[in-house]
Parts: sequence; C-alpha cells; structure tokens
Amino acid sequence: MNSSFKEEQNKKTEAIEQLLTKYLPKEEGFAGKVAAAMNYSILAGGKRLRPMLMAETYRLFGGVSGQIEPFMAAIEMIHTYSLVHDDLPAMDNDEYRRGRKTTHVVYGEAMAILAGDGLLNYAFETALRAFDTEAADPARIARALSILAGKAGIYGMIGGQTADMEAENLGSRATEEQLLFIHAHKTAALIEAAMMIGAVLGGADEKQTALIEQAAYEIGIAFQIQDDILDVTSSLAVLGKPVGSDEKNSKATYVTLMGMDAAQTRQKELSAHAIALLESLDGDYALRNDFLLELVRSLITRIK
Repeated sequence: MNSSFKEEQNKKTEAIEQLLTKYLPKEEGFAGKVAAAMNYSILAGGKRLRPMLMAETYRLFGGVSGQIEPFMAAIEMIHTYSLVHDDLPAMDNDEYRRGRKTTHVVYGEAMAILAGDGLLNYAFETALRAFDTEAADPARIARALSILAGKAGIYGMIGGQTADMEAENLGSRATEEQLLFIHAHKTAALIEAAMMIGAVLGGADEKQTALIEQAAYEIGIAFQIQDDILDVTSSLAVLGKPVGSDEKNSKATYVTLMGMDAAQTRQKELSAHAIALLESLDGDYALRNDFLLELVRSLITRIK
C-alpha cells in the first residue's frame, strides 16, 4: 500500500469522523444515558469503510451535492448498532471492540440493547434529513432509503445474523452454501447498500447500479474472508478485539471450511474481480476513481 494512498485514506477517515459528530444525538434529559451509550459506540473509531465506499461511489458517478452526507452517517450508525448487538452476551459475548471495552461492558446489557435499537432508528431519522439538503433529488433519495431499509432488514443483514446464530455449533457440518448465505447477508449487504446508495444518489442507471451491487457483494465476501483469516492469525493488540472468538463460539468460517491457503486465494480472486467490474465503468457515464480502486485493493492486505 503506497504512502500517498494511506495519507489520503487517513484524511477521508478524519473527515468522516467530523461528519459523524454533526449527526450524533444530544446527551441530555431523561434519555441522555442511551444517547451517551450510542455516542460511545459510534465514536469508538474503526475503518469507516462503509461511508467511505458510499462517498467514493457517489464521486464515481459525478455526485457533488451534500445529500450523500446524511446517508454516510446513517450507514455507519446501522453498522455500529449491529456490532453493539453482536457483542452482547446472548450473541458473541465479546468484551473488546476496536481496542476498548464493548458497550454492554461499560453501560450494562440492557442499555446496550437500547443503544443498538436507538442507533438503528436514529439512522433512518438521519437519512431522512437528506430531503432538506441543498440540491436534494427526492426520487433518488427515496430509492436510496428503500435500498438502506432492505439491505439492513430481515432479507439483508438481520437475516444473515439470524442464519449465523442458527449455524452455531455446526462446526465442520456447516456447508459452504450456509456460509455464503450468512456472509452475503450479514457482511456484504451493508457494503452493497453503501455503494448502491452512492451510485443511485450520483445518478447511476439501473444497469450501472446492478453492476455496483455485484462488485460490492464480492468486496463484502472478500472482506469477510479476510476477517476470518485475521481471527486466526492476528492478535488483540493489532486487531482491537479478541482473536480466536470464532473457534471459541464454534463458528464455521472460510478458514475452517476451505483451509487457510484456499481462503486466501478465494479472497484475492473476489477482490480482483470486483476491481475489474469497477474499472469496466470507466467512461460509461462514470468517472474513474483511482482512490476507490486502491481502497478495494487494500482489503486484500489489511491487518486489522
């Protein structure tokens, strides 16, 4: 990964952090504690990959107005709520996330549940603010809201989490079909939402949006395979969360199902094909976005 890309990525991540603070709930009144738990969760740092992919796909299709910003905040709120609930004792029971104590450890289990619920609902309150932005396109915003709702719901991320819980303790009896369903919905769906919303708000047509959805699916699966690899090869200090939790929870992963070498090969193949799909848009009413291509490439070699 070249240093200029890393510098640009850091600048974009910092800009997203500042953007998020604009949309956070106020920690006041009788609901102040749940707002504090929500803010603790969302300000824990992280790659901010989903809002970054959304913004860069928006740029790919020539988007320049501020209507993308509420959606960038919303997608990160939805992603964060899923992590808060994932970490709960009833699910993965993790004590660390992004290098610090998880929300349920700091605020208690009940407040963590409410914080996750709050982030999900507040995400849609936030996304709806796109209608009030300058140069807002109501039809595109409505389509973007539909994508966000669908990819986050029972036919998207929640469906994937459900299948993941159902598949626990299957170990080697889990099938590749089950694993693909879980990660296509639990992980890839929000990445698809991010990039499709960027495309739709940027003015992409249906064919282009479908191509973006396919590329985002492949990016999502490649991202999850790398997560599975890092859960075996990394450390708490580097990753910011416990390693070996998949084994602890008897979860089937691409590594347990395919072996390390095959998982690494598959991850590289998916990433390369996703990049080829994005490059095929160049000149097809889309602008070349070298940063977006490099961002996808960086998923292959990330260490956390």
